[in-house]
Amino acid sequence: MQLQVLQLSQQLAQLQKMIFGSKHERFVADDTTHPQLSLDLSAEAIASAAVTATKQISYTRHTVNVETKPLQHPGRMKLPESLRREEILIEPACDTSGCKKMGEEITEVLEYEPGELYVKQYRRVKYAKPDSSGVLIGQLPSRPLDKAMAGEGLLAQIIIDKYIDHLPLHRQMQRFERTGVKLAYSTLTDWVSGASQLITPLFEALKTEVLQSNYLHADETPIKVMDKDKKGETHRGYYWVYQNSIDKTVLFDYQEGRGREGPVDILKDFKGYLQTDGYVGYEIFARRQDITLIHCMAHARRMFNDALDNDEARASHAMEEIQKLYIIERICKEQQLNFAEVKEVRRIKAVPILKNMGLWLQQQYIQVLPQSAIGKAIAYSLQRWERLSAYVNDGKLNIDNNPVENSIRPIALGRKNYLFAGSHEAAKRSAMLYSLLGTCKMHGIEPYEWLRDVLKKIADHPVNRVHELLPHRYHK
Repeated sequence: MQLQVLQLSQQLAQLQKMIFGSKHERFVADDTTHPQLSLDLSAEAIASAAVTATKQISYTRHTVNVETKPLQHPGRMKLPESLRREEILIEPACDTSGCKKMGEEITEVLEYEPGELYVKQYRRVKYAKPDSSGVLIGQLPSRPLDKAMAGEGLLAQIIIDKYIDHLPLHRQMQRFERTGVKLAYSTLTDWVSGASQLITPLFEALKTEVLQSNYLHADETPIKVMDKDKKGETHRGYYWVYQNSIDKTVLFDYQEGRGREGPVDILKDFKGYLQTDGYVGYEIFARRQDITLIHCMAHARRMFNDALDNDEARASHAMEEIQKLYIIERICKEQQLNFAEVKEVRRIKAVPILKNMGLWLQQQYIQVLPQSAIGKAIAYSLQRWERLSAYVNDGKLNIDNNPVENSIRPIALGRKNYLFAGSHEAAKRSAMLYSLLGTCKMHGIEPYEWLRDVLKKIADHPVNRVHELLPHRYHK
């Protein structure tokens, strides 16, 4: 009964935190019991440990004084030079005759005008050839969809509104109607479908490049899908997401289930490092000799964060040790170290911390209740410790799977707005658009400009050079 009360109390606390609590996992160590962590990679070892015959671990921490400079206020944000400027000249109200101009004061105000629907009208003059031998007429330029009235700019805006700004098509339809243009919902869906078919070769080129990488992050997220075979309810499909965080490309692959068949098929030719969370569906890749499976330290940290209310002493200690590992990663990034330098820093600084924490996990597991929150957190990390620590073996590897989780976040926002995909085919189209637009985001490319330009060019672009239009190779 006591164990059951403990489990139910933990579940209640977790549910209350999910509903009312903060979602972040920020951890601040108590300075009264834990000295300030070292922020200097050139300092002595961050933590050292000695194991006695009784398997007790003693920790020595060193405090390093770090000089901090006060931040200077940057002042008012400077508006981008790329924005169109409308100049308004203001002269003094009084008479300026006889005065000498000494300069100007410029005040800039950021202004906005709503987007405009307009009509492109192609007027082609027809000429009769001499002797009634025929008719001459100018040729229309290529259009994205020949039988549709929508131009590339409108098609791009509809797609960006839905997949970047999460505005469902029925809301866009209402917005168009307010401007006097009444478009049927089926018309909008046909336009999105037609534009997606047009850029399918581009998606296939991106897919090939992502899967040729030798280091991928992988994760999955659910999506509700309307299924004609399930009346009154939706089908639970999944986007399987694969990201190359080195070249900054991402691939969304829709599958009707969460079984391992999806990733097994798409990764059949993949070789290298595969970084995942602890989901058992990825365990099959551990059996392949050409794939090294590594795990995510953020997931381990999350479980200790959830265990703070259950066992603050142990959970705080674990999170403090993990925090040291993240400080090392942050400083390597700030100093812009190359992969070889990162590996060496990890060998000196991170490996001792990981070794000590692995011993600590072994000691603590036999002292806690296995079904308690702290027991589950320790068991999760202990079972995966070798894969959680494997990132130190190569400087290009990440400590966690956060890069791919950041690519998944737009899906979560979209689900709250458009609720479900209209069919399995629609879910596949969405996966394709999320892949291309997600890659735009990773490279800091303005997605509307890229998509409009691609829709304008792709009909006449050689298919064997379609890779030139990919976001990370985009040149306007």
